[in-house]
Amino acid sequence: MSAGNEHESGKLSAAIDDSQRRARKAVEPGYFEYRNLRDDEFWRALPPFADVDRETFLSTKWQMQNSVYGMPKLLAFFEGWADPAFVADVEKGFHIAPMAVRVTPYLLSLINWDSPYDDPIRTQFIPLGSNFEEDHPMLTLDSLSEQVDAPVPGLTHRYADKALFLALDTCPVYCRFCTRSYAIGVDTDTVEKVSLKVNPKRWEQAFAYIESRPELEDIVISGGDAFNLPAKHLKAIGERLLNMKNIRRIRYATKGPAVMPMKLLSDPEWVEALTDVHAMGRRMHKQVAVHTHFNSANEITEITRQAINVLFEHGITVRNQSVLQTGVNNTVESMTKLVKRLGEINVHPYYVYQHDMVSGVESLRTNIATALEIELGVRGCTAGFNQPLVIVDAPGGGGKRSIFSFEHYNRETGISVYRAPAVKLGQNFLYFDPLHSLSAEVRARWQVAGEREEMIAAAIKAVGD
Repeated sequence: MSAGNEHESGKLSAAIDDSQRRARKAVEPGYFEYRNLRDDEFWRALPPFADVDRETFLSTKWQMQNSVYGMPKLLAFFEGWADPAFVADVEKGFHIAPMAVRVTPYLLSLINWDSPYDDPIRTQFIPLGSNFEEDHPMLTLDSLSEQVDAPVPGLTHRYADKALFLALDTCPVYCRFCTRSYAIGVDTDTVEKVSLKVNPKRWEQAFAYIESRPELEDIVISGGDAFNLPAKHLKAIGERLLNMKNIRRIRYATKGPAVMPMKLLSDPEWVEALTDVHAMGRRMHKQVAVHTHFNSANEITEITRQAINVLFEHGITVRNQSVLQTGVNNTVESMTKLVKRLGEINVHPYYVYQHDMVSGVESLRTNIATALEIELGVRGCTAGFNQPLVIVDAPGGGGKRSIFSFEHYNRETGISVYRAPAVKLGQNFLYFDPLHSLSAEVRARWQVAGEREEMIAAAIKAVGD
Protein backbone atom coordinates (compact mmCIF):
# COMPACT_ATOMS: atom_id res chain seq x y z
CA MET A 1 0.00 0.00 0.00
CA SER A 2 1.35 3.42 -0.94
CA ALA A 3 1.99 6.11 1.64
CA GLY A 4 -0.93 8.08 0.23
CA ASN A 5 -3.28 5.13 0.55
CA GLU A 6 -2.12 4.52 4.13
CA HIS A 7 -2.95 8.13 4.93
CA GLU A 8 -6.42 7.84 3.43
CA SER A 9 -7.03 4.55 5.29
CA GLY A 10 -6.12 6.24 8.59
CA LYS A 11 -8.53 9.04 7.89
CA LEU A 12 -11.33 6.60 7.11
CA SER A 13 -10.76 4.45 10.21
CA ALA A 14 -10.72 7.52 12.45
CA ALA A 15 -13.89 8.97 10.99
CA ILE A 16 -17.10 8.54 13.02
CA ASP A 17 -20.46 8.80 11.39
CA ASP A 18 -22.83 11.25 13.06
CA SER A 19 -25.23 8.39 13.74
CA GLN A 20 -22.56 6.75 15.89
CA ARG A 21 -21.95 9.75 18.12
CA ARG A 22 -23.45 9.47 21.56
CA ALA A 23 -23.99 11.81 24.45
CA ARG A 24 -24.42 10.48 27.96
CA LYS A 25 -28.01 9.90 28.89
CA ALA A 26 -29.47 12.87 30.76
CA VAL A 27 -29.50 12.39 34.53
CA GLU A 28 -32.76 11.99 36.40
CA PRO A 29 -33.86 14.97 38.55
CA GLY A 30 -33.18 12.96 41.69
CA TYR A 31 -29.48 12.83 40.77
CA PHE A 32 -29.03 16.34 42.17
CA GLU A 33 -30.40 15.50 45.62
CA TYR A 34 -26.88 15.75 47.05
CA ARG A 35 -27.04 19.51 46.39
CA ASN A 36 -30.16 19.97 48.53
CA LEU A 37 -28.87 20.90 51.95
CA ARG A 38 -31.34 21.40 54.80
CA ASP A 39 -31.87 25.07 55.56
CA ASP A 40 -35.00 24.91 57.72
CA GLU A 41 -35.27 25.14 61.50
CA PHE A 42 -35.23 21.35 61.71
CA TRP A 43 -34.44 21.29 65.43
CA ARG A 44 -37.86 22.71 66.31
CA ALA A 45 -39.47 19.38 65.32
CA LEU A 46 -37.84 17.84 68.40
CA PRO A 47 -39.88 18.54 71.57
CA PRO A 48 -36.90 19.53 73.78
CA PHE A 49 -35.82 22.17 71.23
CA ALA A 50 -39.21 23.33 69.95
CA ASP A 51 -38.84 26.86 71.36
CA VAL A 52 -35.18 27.40 70.41
CA ASP A 53 -34.68 30.23 67.92
CA ARG A 54 -32.04 30.19 65.17
CA GLU A 55 -29.64 32.57 66.91
CA THR A 56 -29.62 30.44 70.04
CA PHE A 57 -29.24 27.18 68.11
CA LEU A 58 -26.23 28.57 66.24
CA SER A 59 -24.45 29.42 69.49
CA THR A 60 -21.50 27.17 70.30
CA LYS A 61 -21.96 27.86 73.99
CA TRP A 62 -25.61 26.77 73.86
CA GLN A 63 -24.70 23.63 71.89
CA MET A 64 -22.10 22.64 74.47
CA GLN A 65 -24.32 23.42 77.45
CA ASN A 66 -27.22 21.41 76.01
CA SER A 67 -25.27 18.42 74.71
CA VAL A 68 -26.61 15.15 76.07
CA TYR A 69 -23.84 13.60 78.14
CA GLY A 70 -24.22 10.41 80.16
CA MET A 71 -27.21 8.21 80.88
CA PRO A 72 -29.10 10.52 83.28
CA LYS A 73 -29.12 13.37 80.74
CA LEU A 74 -30.03 10.97 77.96
CA LEU A 75 -33.03 9.67 79.92
CA ALA A 76 -34.07 13.24 80.72
CA PHE A 77 -33.82 14.14 77.03
CA PHE A 78 -36.18 11.29 76.08
CA GLU A 79 -38.69 11.98 78.86
CA GLY A 80 -42.25 12.58 77.75
CA TRP A 81 -41.95 11.95 74.02
CA ALA A 82 -39.73 8.95 73.14
CA ASP A 83 -40.96 5.34 72.85
CA PRO A 84 -40.35 3.68 76.27
CA ALA A 85 -39.26 0.44 74.57
CA PHE A 86 -36.63 2.35 72.58
CA VAL A 87 -35.42 4.14 75.70
CA ALA A 88 -35.06 0.80 77.53
CA ASP A 89 -33.06 -0.51 74.57
CA VAL A 90 -30.77 2.53 74.76
CA GLU A 91 -30.26 2.08 78.49
CA LYS A 92 -29.25 -1.54 77.96
CA GLY A 93 -26.83 -0.52 75.22
CA PHE A 94 -25.31 2.21 77.39
CA HIS A 95 -24.12 -0.29 79.98
CA ILE A 96 -22.25 -2.48 77.49
CA ALA A 97 -20.73 0.27 75.32
CA PRO A 98 -16.98 1.07 75.63
CA MET A 99 -17.66 4.77 74.93
CA ALA A 100 -19.63 7.24 77.00
CA VAL A 101 -22.58 8.92 75.30
CA ARG A 102 -22.14 12.55 74.29
CA VAL A 103 -24.23 14.06 71.49
CA THR A 104 -24.81 17.67 70.44
CA PRO A 105 -28.29 19.18 69.92
CA TYR A 106 -27.32 19.66 66.27
CA LEU A 107 -26.92 15.90 65.74
CA LEU A 108 -29.89 14.96 67.90
CA SER A 109 -32.08 17.24 65.77
CA LEU A 110 -30.96 15.57 62.54
CA ILE A 111 -31.96 12.07 63.67
CA ASN A 112 -35.19 10.73 62.17
CA TRP A 113 -37.01 9.97 65.40
CA ASP A 114 -39.89 8.35 63.51
CA SER A 115 -37.44 5.57 62.62
CA PRO A 116 -34.49 5.80 65.05
CA TYR A 117 -33.44 2.17 64.68
CA ASP A 118 -32.53 2.78 61.03
CA ASP A 119 -31.14 6.29 61.32
CA PRO A 120 -27.45 6.66 60.34
CA ILE A 121 -26.76 9.39 62.90
CA ARG A 122 -28.41 7.57 65.83
CA THR A 123 -26.46 4.47 64.78
CA GLN A 124 -23.13 6.25 65.27
CA PHE A 125 -23.75 7.88 68.65
CA ILE A 126 -26.49 6.19 70.66
CA PRO A 127 -26.00 2.47 71.46
CA LEU A 128 -28.80 -0.10 71.50
CA GLY A 129 -28.68 -3.32 73.46
CA SER A 130 -30.69 -5.10 70.74
CA ASN A 131 -27.93 -4.45 68.18
CA PHE A 132 -25.13 -5.89 70.28
CA GLU A 133 -22.96 -8.50 68.56
CA GLU A 134 -20.26 -10.55 70.27
CA ASP A 135 -16.74 -9.19 69.79
CA HIS A 136 -14.43 -11.09 67.49
CA PRO A 137 -12.08 -13.26 69.61
CA MET A 138 -9.03 -11.65 67.93
CA LEU A 139 -10.11 -8.12 68.89
CA THR A 140 -8.00 -6.09 71.32
CA LEU A 141 -8.82 -2.76 72.98
CA ASP A 142 -5.96 -0.89 71.27
CA SER A 143 -6.25 -2.76 67.99
CA LEU A 144 -3.89 -0.45 66.08
CA SER A 145 -1.18 -0.74 68.76
CA GLU A 146 -0.91 3.04 69.07
CA GLN A 147 0.45 2.80 72.61
CA VAL A 148 3.08 0.23 71.57
CA ASP A 149 4.36 2.68 68.93
CA ALA A 150 4.36 5.60 71.39
CA PRO A 151 7.93 6.56 72.45
CA VAL A 152 6.43 9.10 74.87
CA PRO A 153 2.84 9.29 76.19
CA GLY A 154 0.41 10.61 73.59
CA LEU A 155 2.73 10.50 70.58
CA THR A 156 2.55 7.62 68.10
CA HIS A 157 5.53 7.37 65.71
CA ARG A 158 4.74 4.62 63.22
CA TYR A 159 5.56 6.00 59.79
CA ALA A 160 9.10 7.24 59.14
CA ASP A 161 8.21 10.89 58.49
CA LYS A 162 4.88 11.28 60.31
CA ALA A 163 3.71 11.20 63.93
CA LEU A 164 0.33 11.37 65.62
CA PHE A 165 0.18 13.82 68.52
CA LEU A 166 -2.72 13.16 70.92
CA ALA A 167 -3.10 16.52 72.62
CA LEU A 168 -6.20 15.72 74.70
CA ASP A 169 -8.75 13.01 75.45
CA THR A 170 -12.11 14.75 75.01
CA CYS A 171 -14.34 15.47 72.01
CA PRO A 172 -17.51 17.50 71.36
CA VAL A 173 -19.23 14.14 70.78
CA TYR A 174 -18.26 10.54 71.47
CA CYS A 175 -18.51 8.12 68.57
CA ARG A 176 -19.50 4.58 69.48
CA PHE A 177 -16.89 3.22 67.06
CA CYS A 178 -13.92 5.26 68.31
CA THR A 179 -10.56 3.59 67.68
CA ARG A 180 -9.26 5.25 70.84
CA SER A 181 -11.94 3.94 73.14
CA TYR A 182 -8.98 2.92 75.31
CA ALA A 183 -8.42 6.61 76.17
CA ILE A 184 -11.19 8.95 74.99
CA GLY A 185 -13.83 10.18 77.43
CA VAL A 186 -14.61 8.99 80.93
CA ASP A 187 -14.39 5.43 82.21
CA THR A 188 -17.36 3.25 81.32
CA ASP A 189 -18.81 0.03 82.73
CA THR A 190 -16.49 -1.93 80.42
CA VAL A 191 -13.32 0.20 79.97
CA GLU A 192 -10.95 2.02 82.33
CA LYS A 193 -9.35 4.74 80.21
CA VAL A 194 -5.71 5.68 79.66
CA SER A 195 -5.26 9.33 80.66
CA LEU A 196 -4.30 11.84 77.94
CA LYS A 197 -5.44 15.04 79.67
CA VAL A 198 -4.50 18.52 78.44
CA ASN A 199 -1.05 18.87 79.97
CA PRO A 200 1.62 21.23 78.57
CA LYS A 201 4.33 19.30 80.42
CA ARG A 202 3.30 16.09 78.65
CA TRP A 203 3.20 18.02 75.38
CA GLU A 204 6.79 19.19 75.90
CA GLN A 205 7.91 15.56 76.07
CA ALA A 206 6.29 15.02 72.67
CA PHE A 207 7.77 18.21 71.20
CA ALA A 208 11.25 17.29 72.43
CA TYR A 209 10.97 13.89 70.78
CA ILE A 210 9.71 15.40 67.50
CA GLU A 211 12.61 17.88 67.41
CA SER A 212 15.09 15.08 68.09
CA ARG A 213 13.97 13.11 65.03
CA PRO A 214 14.96 14.95 61.81
CA GLU A 215 13.02 12.46 59.68
CA LEU A 216 9.73 13.67 61.15
CA GLU A 217 8.11 16.16 58.76
CA ASP A 218 4.35 15.67 59.22
CA ILE A 219 2.41 15.92 62.50
CA VAL A 220 -1.27 15.13 63.00
CA ILE A 221 -2.71 17.03 65.98
CA SER A 222 -5.55 14.90 67.29
CA GLY A 223 -6.79 13.32 70.48
CA GLY A 224 -9.60 13.62 71.38
CA ASP A 225 -10.56 16.48 69.14
CA ALA A 226 -8.82 19.73 68.27
CA PHE A 227 -12.24 21.44 68.45
CA ASN A 228 -11.99 21.04 72.23
CA LEU A 229 -8.64 22.80 72.48
CA PRO A 230 -8.91 26.37 73.77
CA ALA A 231 -7.83 28.91 71.15
CA LYS A 232 -4.59 29.73 72.98
CA HIS A 233 -3.56 26.05 73.05
CA LEU A 234 -4.58 25.48 69.42
CA LYS A 235 -2.37 28.37 68.38
CA ALA A 236 0.53 27.54 70.72
CA ILE A 237 0.74 23.94 69.51
CA GLY A 238 0.60 24.99 65.86
CA GLU A 239 3.26 27.67 66.26
CA ARG A 240 5.52 25.36 68.29
CA LEU A 241 5.46 22.74 65.56
CA LEU A 242 5.83 25.15 62.62
CA ASN A 243 8.91 26.68 64.25
CA MET A 244 10.66 23.29 64.18
CA LYS A 245 13.07 23.13 61.23
CA ASN A 246 12.16 19.54 60.38
CA ILE A 247 8.37 20.02 60.26
CA ARG A 248 6.86 20.66 56.80
CA ARG A 249 3.19 19.82 57.39
CA ILE A 250 0.72 19.86 60.26
CA ARG A 251 -2.93 18.77 60.29
CA TYR A 252 -5.58 19.53 62.87
CA ALA A 253 -7.89 16.52 63.21
CA THR A 254 -11.42 17.39 64.26
CA LYS A 255 -14.90 15.99 63.88
CA GLY A 256 -16.20 19.41 64.84
CA PRO A 257 -17.45 20.59 61.42
CA ALA A 258 -19.63 17.46 61.22
CA VAL A 259 -21.08 17.60 64.73
CA MET A 260 -21.01 21.26 65.79
CA PRO A 261 -20.38 23.38 62.68
CA MET A 262 -21.69 26.52 64.38
CA LYS A 263 -18.37 26.82 66.26
CA LEU A 264 -16.84 28.11 63.03
CA LEU A 265 -19.63 30.70 62.86
CA SER A 266 -19.83 31.78 66.50
CA ASP A 267 -16.37 31.34 68.05
CA PRO A 268 -14.21 34.02 66.36
CA GLU A 269 -11.34 33.56 68.81
CA TRP A 270 -10.93 29.87 67.93
CA VAL A 271 -11.26 30.55 64.19
CA GLU A 272 -8.70 33.35 64.44
CA ALA A 273 -6.24 31.03 66.17
CA LEU A 274 -6.61 28.47 63.39
CA THR A 275 -6.35 31.01 60.57
CA ASP A 276 -3.33 32.66 62.23
CA VAL A 277 -1.49 29.32 62.32
CA HIS A 278 -2.49 28.68 58.71
CA ALA A 279 -1.24 32.12 57.64
CA MET A 280 2.02 31.54 59.53
CA GLY A 281 2.46 28.25 57.68
CA ARG A 282 1.88 29.95 54.33
CA ARG A 283 4.53 32.57 55.11
CA MET A 284 6.95 29.77 56.03
CA HIS A 285 5.93 27.73 52.97
CA LYS A 286 4.61 24.95 55.21
CA GLN A 287 1.24 23.22 54.94
CA VAL A 288 -1.51 23.57 57.55
CA ALA A 289 -4.72 21.63 56.88
CA VAL A 290 -7.84 20.46 58.69
CA HIS A 291 -8.89 16.80 58.61
CA THR A 292 -12.50 16.19 59.53
CA HIS A 293 -14.90 13.28 59.80
CA PHE A 294 -18.30 13.11 58.08
CA ASN A 295 -19.80 9.62 57.75
CA SER A 296 -23.29 10.32 56.42
CA ALA A 297 -24.68 12.82 53.94
CA ASN A 298 -27.40 13.47 56.55
CA GLU A 299 -24.82 15.25 58.71
CA ILE A 300 -24.29 17.98 56.10
CA THR A 301 -26.68 20.95 56.16
CA GLU A 302 -26.64 24.55 54.99
CA ILE A 303 -25.16 25.38 58.40
CA THR A 304 -22.27 23.06 57.50
CA ARG A 305 -21.74 24.79 54.16
CA GLN A 306 -21.60 28.21 55.81
CA ALA A 307 -19.13 26.91 58.41
CA ILE A 308 -16.83 25.31 55.83
CA ASN A 309 -17.00 28.49 53.76
CA VAL A 310 -15.27 30.30 56.65
CA LEU A 311 -12.26 28.00 56.23
CA PHE A 312 -12.47 27.96 52.44
CA GLU A 313 -12.35 31.75 52.26
CA HIS A 314 -9.10 31.64 54.24
CA GLY A 315 -7.65 29.10 51.81
CA ILE A 316 -7.58 26.29 54.38
CA THR A 317 -7.70 22.80 52.88
CA VAL A 318 -10.27 20.53 54.54
CA ARG A 319 -10.06 16.77 53.96
CA ASN A 320 -12.53 14.15 55.14
CA GLN A 321 -11.94 10.71 56.62
CA SER A 322 -15.00 8.45 56.80
CA VAL A 323 -15.41 5.12 58.53
CA LEU A 324 -17.34 2.41 56.71
CA GLN A 325 -20.27 1.35 58.92
CA THR A 326 -23.30 -0.88 58.55
CA GLY A 327 -26.48 1.17 58.46
CA VAL A 328 -24.58 4.40 57.91
CA ASN A 329 -22.70 4.33 54.61
CA ASN A 330 -22.22 0.68 53.64
CA THR A 331 -23.94 0.89 50.25
CA VAL A 332 -22.72 2.32 46.98
CA GLU A 333 -25.68 4.72 46.97
CA SER A 334 -25.09 6.12 50.48
CA MET A 335 -21.33 6.46 49.99
CA THR A 336 -21.76 8.10 46.59
CA LYS A 337 -24.15 10.64 48.08
CA LEU A 338 -21.68 11.40 50.87
CA VAL A 339 -18.79 11.83 48.42
CA LYS A 340 -20.81 14.12 46.14
CA ARG A 341 -22.15 16.19 49.03
CA LEU A 342 -18.66 16.64 50.46
CA GLY A 343 -17.54 17.93 47.07
CA GLU A 344 -20.51 20.29 47.06
CA ILE A 345 -19.20 22.03 50.21
CA ASN A 346 -15.51 21.99 49.15
CA VAL A 347 -14.40 19.21 51.49
CA HIS A 348 -12.02 16.72 49.89
CA PRO A 349 -13.21 13.08 50.36
CA TYR A 350 -9.79 11.79 51.35
CA TYR A 351 -10.17 8.40 53.06
CA VAL A 352 -12.82 5.75 53.66
CA TYR A 353 -11.57 3.50 56.44
CA GLN A 354 -12.47 -0.12 56.84
CA HIS A 355 -13.95 -0.14 60.35
CA ASP A 356 -11.27 -0.83 62.95
CA MET A 357 -11.68 -3.78 65.27
CA VAL A 358 -13.26 -1.85 68.15
CA SER A 359 -14.84 -3.45 71.20
CA GLY A 360 -18.61 -3.32 71.60
CA VAL A 361 -19.52 -2.28 68.04
CA GLU A 362 -19.28 -5.47 65.98
CA SER A 363 -22.71 -4.75 64.52
CA LEU A 364 -21.22 -1.71 62.75
CA ARG A 365 -18.32 -3.53 61.12
CA THR A 366 -18.54 -4.72 57.52
CA ASN A 367 -16.34 -7.31 55.89
CA ILE A 368 -13.51 -6.55 53.47
CA ALA A 369 -15.67 -7.79 50.58
CA THR A 370 -18.17 -4.97 51.20
CA ALA A 371 -15.40 -2.35 51.10
CA LEU A 372 -14.16 -3.77 47.80
CA GLU A 373 -17.66 -3.55 46.30
CA ILE A 374 -18.15 0.02 47.50
CA GLU A 375 -14.80 1.18 46.12
CA LEU A 376 -15.65 -0.36 42.77
CA GLY A 377 -19.15 1.15 42.72
CA VAL A 378 -18.18 4.65 43.84
CA ARG A 379 -15.10 5.07 41.65
CA GLY A 380 -15.95 7.25 38.66
CA CYS A 381 -18.89 9.03 40.31
CA THR A 382 -16.85 12.24 40.42
CA ALA A 383 -13.46 13.71 39.50
CA GLY A 384 -10.49 11.60 40.50
CA PHE A 385 -9.11 14.12 42.99
CA ASN A 386 -12.44 13.88 44.87
CA GLN A 387 -12.38 10.09 44.85
CA PRO A 388 -11.70 8.71 48.34
CA LEU A 389 -9.05 6.09 48.95
CA VAL A 390 -10.58 3.02 50.60
CA ILE A 391 -8.11 1.65 53.14
CA VAL A 392 -7.67 -0.65 56.08
CA ASP A 393 -5.57 0.48 59.03
CA ALA A 394 -3.82 -2.82 59.59
CA PRO A 395 -4.30 -4.17 63.14
CA GLY A 396 -1.09 -4.49 65.08
CA GLY A 397 0.48 -1.31 63.74
CA GLY A 398 0.85 -1.96 60.03
CA GLY A 399 -0.59 1.42 59.14
CA LYS A 400 -2.88 2.38 56.29
CA ARG A 401 -3.03 -0.08 53.41
CA SER A 402 -5.12 0.05 50.23
CA ILE A 403 -8.15 -2.20 50.67
CA PHE A 404 -7.08 -4.03 47.50
CA SER A 405 -3.49 -4.62 48.59
CA PHE A 406 -4.01 -7.76 50.67
CA GLU A 407 -1.56 -10.60 50.14
CA HIS A 408 -4.35 -13.06 50.85
CA TYR A 409 -8.08 -12.85 51.58
CA ASN A 410 -10.18 -15.87 52.52
CA ARG A 411 -13.83 -14.83 52.34
CA GLU A 412 -14.90 -18.03 54.08
CA THR A 413 -12.83 -17.56 57.26
CA GLY A 414 -12.84 -13.76 56.97
CA ILE A 415 -9.07 -13.46 57.31
CA SER A 416 -7.14 -10.96 55.21
CA VAL A 417 -3.36 -10.59 55.36
CA TYR A 418 -1.58 -7.31 54.62
CA ARG A 419 2.07 -6.33 54.54
CA ALA A 420 3.64 -2.92 55.10
CA PRO A 421 7.28 -3.05 53.98
CA ALA A 422 7.82 0.72 54.35
CA VAL A 423 6.42 0.65 57.88
CA LYS A 424 7.39 -2.71 59.41
CA LEU A 425 9.32 -4.86 57.00
CA GLY A 426 8.83 -8.62 57.16
CA GLN A 427 5.65 -8.64 59.25
CA ASN A 428 2.18 -9.89 58.41
CA PHE A 429 -0.84 -7.91 59.61
CA LEU A 430 -4.18 -9.67 59.86
CA TYR A 431 -7.65 -8.15 59.67
CA PHE A 432 -10.64 -10.28 60.65
CA ASP A 433 -14.11 -9.85 59.16
CA PRO A 434 -16.92 -9.63 61.76
CA LEU A 435 -18.34 -12.98 62.81
CA HIS A 436 -21.87 -11.98 61.75
CA SER A 437 -20.65 -11.88 58.12
CA LEU A 438 -19.49 -15.52 58.24
CA SER A 439 -21.33 -18.82 58.04
CA ALA A 440 -22.60 -20.49 61.21
CA GLU A 441 -20.01 -23.26 60.78
CA VAL A 442 -17.10 -20.84 60.59
CA ARG A 443 -18.43 -18.76 63.48
CA ALA A 444 -18.38 -21.92 65.58
CA ARG A 445 -14.76 -22.59 64.57
CA TRP A 446 -13.75 -19.12 65.80
CA GLN A 447 -14.97 -20.03 69.29
CA VAL A 448 -12.40 -22.84 69.60
CA ALA A 449 -8.81 -21.75 70.27
CA GLY A 450 -7.27 -24.59 68.29
CA GLU A 451 -9.50 -23.93 65.28
CA ARG A 452 -8.61 -20.24 65.39
CA GLU A 453 -4.91 -21.03 65.34
CA GLU A 454 -5.42 -23.40 62.41
CA MET A 455 -7.29 -20.82 60.31
CA ILE A 456 -4.71 -18.13 61.02
CA ALA A 457 -1.80 -20.45 60.26
CA ALA A 458 -3.41 -21.41 56.94
CA ALA A 459 -3.81 -17.73 55.98
CA ILE A 460 -0.18 -16.94 56.75
CA LYS A 461 0.99 -20.05 54.91
CA ALA A 462 -1.01 -18.98 51.84
CA VAL A 463 0.99 -15.74 51.76
CA GLY A 464 4.34 -17.47 51.77
CA ASP A 465 7.72 -15.83 52.32
